[in-house]
Amino acid sequence: MSTQYRRSTMSYAIVGFGKIGQALAHAFARKNIEVTVASRRQPEALTPQARAIGPTVVARSLRAALKADTIILAVPFGEHREVAKALPSWEGKTVIDATNAFPVPEELDGLPSSAFVAKAFTGAKLVKGFNHLIAATLAADPIVEGGHRVVFLSSDDEDAIAPVAALAKQLGFAPVELGKLDEGGALVHAHGGTWGQLIFQDLFKKEQ
Repeated sequence: MSTQYRRSTMSYAIVGFGKIGQALAHAFARKNIEVTVASRRQPEALTPQARAIGPTVVARSLRAALKADTIILAVPFGEHREVAKALPSWEGKTVIDATNAFPVPEELDGLPSSAFVAKAFTGAKLVKGFNHLIAATLAADPIVEGGHRVVFLSSDDEDAIAPVAALAKQLGFAPVELGKLDEGGALVHAHGGTWGQLIFQDLFKKEQ
């Protein structure tokens, strides 16, 4: 088996190695892009599954994973604070929030869940993304019959979306920008006991 892979100028980590974390790891492995994976468990516990996904998927400690430039948050929503506490400052980091809060807890007090998450990651640029598809769909090849599976991105930081959109394209997806978290981004957040209108919508975009 070839172990050749692309080292990007950006470094990536997936925190959380459940169904969504593993689905995203498959997306990186498919394109031979190196990604670190970590969870609350010791890296040794994740290594067999990481190796089974592909040679570019490397299990490391949470501390090591958080050295990456871009961190995809794939933990259950309630665990985001524990991840945030692992670094004293998130300056210079991009956090892609792939979590979903459902049903919406009262503590959000009307905020989109990603805006609530952003408050915990002080200094980070936060982008909501890769959250609207079920794990099995996210893990599948996003290129079908000349079309690319859509991923929706939203952020309150205008500069943050472009590099995440570039990553989505590198992974074979078609990024669609929704604007700010409480504007277009509301379509990929839950509201009370109902999902946003774009959640679970498996859409494709043809090559331009």
